[in-house]
Amino acid sequence: MARIAGVSQSAVSRCFAPNASIAPAKRELILKVAEEIGYRPNALAQALISKRTNLVAVLISNLTNLYYPEVLAGLSASLTARDVRVLLFSLGAESEVDDVIDQIWRHSVDGVISAARLSEQQLEQFADHQIPVVMYNRLASGPNAASVRCDSVGGERMLVERLIANGHKHYGIIAGPKDSYVGEERSGAALAMLAERGFADVPMVRGDFSYASGRAGLGELVRLAPKLDAVICASDLMAIGAMDEARIALDRAVPDTMSIVGFDGSGPATWESYRITTIRQPVGRMTAAAVAMLMERIEDRASPAEQRLFSGQLIEGASARLGD
Repeated sequence: MARIAGVSQSAVSRCFAPNASIAPAKRELILKVAEEIGYRPNALAQALISKRTNLVAVLISNLTNLYYPEVLAGLSASLTARDVRVLLFSLGAESEVDDVIDQIWRHSVDGVISAARLSEQQLEQFADHQIPVVMYNRLASGPNAASVRCDSVGGERMLVERLIANGHKHYGIIAGPKDSYVGEERSGAALAMLAERGFADVPMVRGDFSYASGRAGLGELVRLAPKLDAVICASDLMAIGAMDEARIALDRAVPDTMSIVGFDGSGPATWESYRITTIRQPVGRMTAAAVAMLMERIEDRASPAEQRLFSGQLIEGASARLGD
């Protein structure tokens, strides 16, 4: 291609590389010749030369929160703008990471964004393969990975503080699965805050972040604590399920006789029939930060690990009574 166009090989490479610097006239000439001879860049050949596949693995659990489609869309758009493609690995649960690690090695990805828990040993394996990792909404368990996350602890404490200020006395928690880092962080923060304020032995049941588990969870909580007047859910979708269970099955007025709060700030939580009181995560800023941090580490493997913590926004919906 370079020989036919009468330019250097580097000029051809720059012509087909996003955001690369090349004179407009030279770019026009190269594209014209490429069209005439039917030339298209070969990604496999480029990978052999550059030692880069331009593939990034994204690990995500099926038992996850409503906002993850937004996360995937944001990651994909941001990476595509950098001429990088997403290789999605969907897990049945966060504990199934071991089942896909060998597949990641086989695809020779340039980096990993993981919205699933990784052990320190697993992170060491990625480091041994010289594959940088950015943890999404999880705190890295060792020195070999960067992380981007929402301040779940601060968000939960904000919700609980407001519920207490409004005079709620009988609390219950619908937590996520045991192997969910985010779920455990949120429910643990709520329990700790309640204990600090003198609310001991708060009943807790587990869901899987689904609507059905929110409904079932509230039914179980009411059996454990008939005077229940405040329910803290680890996700918006479980809060939506709990709200329907309260109104439809239990004939409880929400929020007049029972307050229900969630976490995520997902789209359905804003629907007029629900308007969940929740903590909205800054998904756009978090995904942009995750991509920027990963690309920085792909370009410079010696970049030190760092952690970026983003504050969530309290959304005062119609599902809870909150004090001023």
